[in-house]
Amino acid sequence: MVLVAIVSWQPHWRPWTSVVGVGLVLLLMPRAIAATTTLKDSPKALVDEAWQVIYKNYIDQTFNQLDWPSIRTELLSKRYSDRDAAHRVIQQTLMRLNDPYTRFLPPQEYSQLLLQTQGQQVDVGITLVEAGELFRVSTIQAGSVAAKSDLKVGDEILAINGRGSDRLTLERATLALRGPAGSKVRLLVRREGRPQPFSIELTRAGDIPRTVNFQTLTVGQQRVGYIRLSGFNSRSVEQMKEAVNILKGERVQGFILDVRHNPGGLLEAGIEITRQWLDSGVIVRIQQHQREETIRAQQNAISHLPLVILVNHTSASASEILAGALQDQGRATVVGTRTFGKVRVQAVHEMADGSALVVTIARYLTPRGTDISAGGITPDVMVATDPTVDLELRLNPNLLPRPTDPVMVKALELLNTKISDRRSANVR
Repeated sequence: MVLVAIVSWQPHWRPWTSVVGVGLVLLLMPRAIAATTTLKDSPKALVDEAWQVIYKNYIDQTFNQLDWPSIRTELLSKRYSDRDAAHRVIQQTLMRLNDPYTRFLPPQEYSQLLLQTQGQQVDVGITLVEAGELFRVSTIQAGSVAAKSDLKVGDEILAINGRGSDRLTLERATLALRGPAGSKVRLLVRREGRPQPFSIELTRAGDIPRTVNFQTLTVGQQRVGYIRLSGFNSRSVEQMKEAVNILKGERVQGFILDVRHNPGGLLEAGIEITRQWLDSGVIVRIQQHQREETIRAQQNAISHLPLVILVNHTSASASEILAGALQDQGRATVVGTRTFGKVRVQAVHEMADGSALVVTIARYLTPRGTDISAGGITPDVMVATDPTVDLELRLNPNLLPRPTDPVMVKALELLNTKISDRRSANVR
């Protein structure tokens, strides 16, 4: 699953009213058709609100070759017994657009998305791995909530909060374990030696996970700053600035920026982090309804030291904006495997009942105008991934590099050359 790049960019030609909250733009759309006001506060009004959001803002104005006005007539002709019935119809209608990124979020899922993008989620301290159609507990963090419970390494997780593991991807299962501090998560567990599955309820607690982790590496006589960026939320920009400044204070001579297994996040955070590394030039070109907005650097880079950026097949969305800009502008060497290739931009519309629509409203191109939807960003230097290292990185967003990581080995080699070349140029 790829996390959507939630838009906090606002093109000047669209008449949107926006409420900016912690980097997230909630679009408050004007009523498209006056008759809506006669529906009052009813399940049918929710259905019509969803229809209008798509009508006014969806990127594909052919609506996947559907007669969208006729669909409204069809929707308003039905009776809806309650809000859940309206939610089901909204979900079914959005599926007709054949766009996996445009989707409906019930109130609970929308609240979770807000917490995630605001960097306010905690977890219970376990790492899951796939075990057929189920998940198995592979590690339990010392001192965590899970470590104080009856949960054990090797336990199989049959369900999370009532949803069967066979209906979840590993990424969705991992997200389901996270939530606000003090909230609860229920696990249905099967353990070898016990005849029946049993339930464990955990109360989420602990520190809010960082999206930026870093350390200084010493390679020969060179000091290198390694930064792993695992997501883009409202705290990521400040955390990146902190990491770069601390590493500069330790007199590093170059940087490795690792966005492997980074699925994206807030578009604004992606743009601002790119500006921290790039002084001038285009960062990204965003297209919507035959118009294009060019986003540029602003002469406020916080480091000009040599830079290598690491990517892989799940580096997506805002990660690709960052890598694409640094590559196209010649600021960094990109190392690893091809990225995911997600070029669509979504905005969030909060519905009247606390649910939300995530709607594709635009697409982006790299600074040179490259459409990466077909094959992602091609690294300057391709390096095959070690499956064991890749799995460790995927399961642990805070994991720092291992000496057995072939991508890191190549990155250090390239960065050493860059540092030496820079030193020679300064001597001359």
